[in-house]
This record gives sequence, C-alpha cells and structure tokens, in this order.
Amino acid sequence: MILFYVIATCVLPAMINLNCSVKLQVLEGMLRRNLPEALSVYGAVMHINRGNPAQHEVVVDSWPEFKVVLTRPCKEMVKDSLDFYANLHAAFYKEVDVCRALLDNAEAIDWSKAFQLQGLQDGIYEAARDIAEARHVHLDPYRYQTALHPTPPTSIETRLKNNFFHFGILSPSHAPLLNETWSIGGNDRSLRYLENLIHFFPNACLMDKEGQPVSWNLSDPLACLTHAYTLPQYRGQGCAELVTLATAVKMHAHGFPIYCGTLPENKAAQQSLRRQGFHFLSWTKYMLLCTPAI
Repeated sequence: MILFYVIATCVLPAMINLNCSVKLQVLEGMLRRNLPEALSVYGAVMHINRGNPAQHEVVVDSWPEFKVVLTRPCKEMVKDSLDFYANLHAAFYKEVDVCRALLDNAEAIDWSKAFQLQGLQDGIYEAARDIAEARHVHLDPYRYQTALHPTPPTSIETRLKNNFFHFGILSPSHAPLLNETWSIGGNDRSLRYLENLIHFFPNACLMDKEGQPVSWNLSDPLACLTHAYTLPQYRGQGCAELVTLATAVKMHAHGFPIYCGTLPENKAAQQSLRRQGFHFLSWTKYMLLCTPAI
C-alpha cells in the first residue's frame, strides 16, 4: 500500500519592492487621491521622490493595483536593532486583511528589531497589536489628533512683536536641548534621530539675542510637522504659531501637505493650530512603538 503525503507550505503574501522612479511618481499621484487617510505614506513617498534624504523604500502587495503600501528604511540604514526612532515605517491600506498579512511578513518588517509604525487608519493599529501579541513584542501606542491645513501659507507676513527674538534654523548643535525637552526622548538614540531631522528636513525656530533657540518646529521623513516646543518662560507670546507658520511655508514651497498631530489632552496646541487655520480631521494618527523582548 502506497501512502501519499501532502506537505503543507506556508505561502507568504505577495511583496514587491517598488524601486522604479517612474512607478514611484505614479504611486505619489495615486496616494494623493487617497488623502487624507494616506497622509503618512504620501509624505514618505514625496520625500523619496525628492532626493530620499531618509533613505526609505516602498513595498506594495501588487502593482499597479495595490491594496497596501508600506514605506520603511533601506535595510542598510538600520544599524541599531533597538532604535525605533530611526526604524520608521508607515502604512496605508485599501484592504485591511492584506495589510495585516503584509505586516506579519518577516520580509516586510523585521519584528526582531525595534521599530515604529505610523498611519491614519484604525486597522493598522489593530493588526499591529495582534501581531505584536502573537510574537511577544511590546507595543506602545500613541494616538494623536490629526490636523491638516487646507490652504497652506506661502509666506510669513507677520512681524515679530518682540524684538528680542529673530527667526533662524536649527543646527545639530541644538539637538541636545530638543532631546531634553522631548517627552519620548532623552537618550542617545533619540538624540541621533533629532540630529538627522535637523540636518535633512525643513525646520524653523525663534532665537534669542544670544542665538539660542526658544521655540522650534521640525518636520520628519513622513513630511509631518513635529517636535514643536516653546521653552516655558517664553510661552503665551505667539512663538509656537510663528515657527509653525515658518516651517509650513518651507514645506508648502516643495508641494508637501501641511499636517501634524497633537495629543488629545494638549488643548493649548489645538487652540494654537485652529488659530492658524488648521482643521482637525476625524482620523487618528497612530504612532506604534514596537520593542521585542531582549
């Protein structure tokens, strides 16, 4: 009697590394039609198509009709397996089950390394949470209210009310100050990340007469306005609005959407953004920090 055995094989979801410049330009246009849900991925793809300062790449499940897009750092850029600041991923999906399958594919995301995943869709959070639990990976979710400026400014028309301040741009030497005032910073990895943001992406700040920053706003590899902060002794003077406006002008000059996220409890930041003309969207901006067990 001859026995026939059928060996089951695990078929991974399709994954295409989209490295053709023409296809990436086409993808940018396709993502534009899916705003605002695709904001994080759209911003990353825009940067990739404009010099790729963060050295990111794009993965899709299929082409030209895709169901999920994932942006991530090129593998050679992730040198520290515990650096979730630099190991930044963003995802946008049209079908959540396909997104879940791609996120669970070790060829798409290396879950043995610390990383962060960002996106504006609830399904991304739920998929990452379930995969993290199954893989015994610790996940810290941060939920931000998403704000988008519908008519981005093209110039700074306001004048400084206080002659004590002047506009400037940050330099890497200012990174330690930013690192000290960042709620999820304060370590060597976050310092290195902030130095890279300052070096490669648009920012603006107000400086005192000694040339020290008193208020600042950065932008990141997803083209999101981020790390806005004003030293406590200078608050209430409109500094945050001025540096946000100055950074937005720079971003808009290159065609980027002007968006950011605020924590729900940060009412002062929300009021400031509304005064500047930002609209708050119904989509939550997720930042999911995943750290494997050591």
